[in-house]
Amino acid sequence: MDVIHKIGRRKTAVARIYLSEGSGKITVNKKDLEVYFPTATLQYKVKQAFSLTNVEDVYDVTVNVFGGGITGQAEAIRLALSRAMCEIDPENRLILKPEGLLTRDPRMVERKKFGQKKARKKFQFSKR
Repeated sequence: MDVIHKIGRRKTAVARIYLSEGSGKITVNKKDLEVYFPTATLQYKVKQAFSLTNVEDVYDVTVNVFGGGITGQAEAIRLALSRAMCEIDPENRLILKPEGLLTRDPRMVERKKFGQKKARKKFQFSKR
């Protein structure tokens, strides 16, 4: 198998993954997964595509991720891995699609508008 390259995004986080056959080692920004994502919830999110398709210890993953916070980065990695799993075996799509792992979450912070305090908050109106 050749190296598979996929991109995942969430909020302002962008993750580029490189998937190759190996022993199940996941490296994020040249650090081990457990070091980069210390909480079990984030580690679960990253490994979710592997656990659903039953291939936890089959592929080595190298990840470059930047932007956003750690939750956005974990979900960006999850989307990229899900896309890679679909490229490896089209049958995986039937497993991952109902779980919502192939959908890019469109929620982002709304931009601040000119002449307003925040994105939607206005300055208080004063009659006099």
